[in-house]
Amino acid sequence: MPAFAVTALLLAAGCSAPQHQAADDHAREAAQVSDDSTAAAGADDRTLAVAAAPATAATTAAGSAGAGRPAHRTTLTVASYDSRTRRAVISAAAKGNTPGHSNGGSAGGSAGTVKPASPAVSPSPSPSPSTSASASARQTAVGDVIASAPAPGAPDGLLAKVTKVLGETDAGTEVQTEPATLDALLGDDTAKGTVPVDPAAFDVDKLLPDVKVSWSKAGDVHVGPEGATVPLGSLRLDVSTGIPAAEGAPASAAASVSGFVQVAPQVDFAYGGAGTGTAPGSAYLGVSGDWDSGWAVRGRAGATATPLRIPFAKLHADPVLQVGAVPVVVNLDLTCYLQVSGDGKITVDVEQNLKGGFKAGGTFGTAQGWTPVSSSTMTSTPVRTSVTTSGSVRTTLGAEASVGLYGSVGVTADLAPYLRGEATGTVTATSATPGADVQGTWNLYGGVDLSGTLRLQLSVFGTPVLERGIPLGALHREWKLAGGSL
Repeated sequence: MPAFAVTALLLAAGCSAPQHQAADDHAREAAQVSDDSTAAAGADDRTLAVAAAPATAATTAAGSAGAGRPAHRTTLTVASYDSRTRRAVISAAAKGNTPGHSNGGSAGGSAGTVKPASPAVSPSPSPSPSTSASASARQTAVGDVIASAPAPGAPDGLLAKVTKVLGETDAGTEVQTEPATLDALLGDDTAKGTVPVDPAAFDVDKLLPDVKVSWSKAGDVHVGPEGATVPLGSLRLDVSTGIPAAEGAPASAAASVSGFVQVAPQVDFAYGGAGTGTAPGSAYLGVSGDWDSGWAVRGRAGATATPLRIPFAKLHADPVLQVGAVPVVVNLDLTCYLQVSGDGKITVDVEQNLKGGFKAGGTFGTAQGWTPVSSSTMTSTPVRTSVTTSGSVRTTLGAEASVGLYGSVGVTADLAPYLRGEATGTVTATSATPGADVQGTWNLYGGVDLSGTLRLQLSVFGTPVLERGIPLGALHREWKLAGGSL
């Protein structure tokens, strides 16, 4: 009679690597589409490809869509960015340098890991690669919109408009910027796609000593726990820890929990132009994916009036989507946690496996504005559980996640599958042997809670600013797994 759960919103973001090598090929093809061929798609078909940006993604350039200057790639890079002053240094990539590598130090902003860059700037034709500041000057003008993958000083990517050209430095042209929105780059185009996130792209901060990380992607496998099987494109976290036992409980009733969450998340992105002139016609940002989780809870947990919450891992990734010529940086954060509540009277020994899918995000339409999207499906294996004495307990292995663009949080979500057990009277029962001596009743329930908020920062699409956060809505499902009575 357990009460334990595993969250599969290991969202986070995400973390599914390309599940087939075709995903890499598709991304590579999308990055090689020329500016002319993108523009030549014609008014009848302005749908842009959405794919994972390849490691060699070129720097992108664009002027204001309203001024008729469509987004296009360039060899320019964001050498550095200062988030306090919003000043950036734009430089031309040197011959032999891969776009995205640092061409200069941080201009006061904190420089994070530099990943392949793909900015967006100027209406002028792209020059041949050059290290000269004058080359970058000819490619940087007031009104240009910059869309860059993570760069020095902008670890979450950069989406900004050039308001002033300040002058030349050894690293390139220094410019003053202000925040920009995606509609300035995408204009009347449309784009829609779901992109798996490379599990190897996640930075993992272990908060408990006995946490193991495993992942698998095309051509590479990194397995932590002995014997763990990780499907292609999945990220897995295994955890084992003791939890406070009930006061006065015998040593044999020491409480502990162990389990794993295995997830292959995907980023969902959509944009529809031709809106009202002040906003696009539609937009969507969210995370979806499949998960598999297993866990075991044993012993008698201590009484807790307030649920005891124990974070055990934090994860972060910045997958870059190539939307036509524009690099769209998605920021994914995930905190995995254990949570236990109960009256400290019930002793359980339970094992359980859960599988399912999830979706969390926000969608925009000109008629209804921003509205939440959330769903969760779950199936459970037959339960093996035993319960001794009366009482109640509920355990959750869950995850809190946030999804945003270019450092602005757009959606927060908490997906928490759980198991809840309760017993009344004097009980010594097991689900494996119904009809045992029971002086009372016992029941075991599985369930899932999904909650979260849409944030005003979703205005990065160019939609109206939200005056306040919009709740995703409390999604709650519970089903009976087992029970018995005399």
